[in-house]
Amino acid sequence: MDVRETIGWNLRRLRVAKGLSQERLALESEIDRSYVGRVERGKENVTVSTLAAFARVLDVDVSALFSPIDPNAQKPNALQSGRKRKRS
Repeated sequence: MDVRETIGWNLRRLRVAKGLSQERLALESEIDRSYVGRVERGKENVTVSTLAAFARVLDVDVSALFSPIDPNAQKPNALQSGRKRKRS
């Protein structure tokens, strides 16, 4: 895995663990949602300031985005699509 794929993998893993959609992560980090998707797929060279914005929203240190990936790990699951139901 190259560094862009590692960052993308970790970004998705951390985002899903927090229960955030790509849209919510993008909104809170003030970054375009389609860009978040491209980062997660390892298609973008991310700036340090973008990494810092993601880390701030995810409440992790930037170094968490560079954590080595277990070669046997499965891709993080996607969140359930659609809007969350309103509580009665």
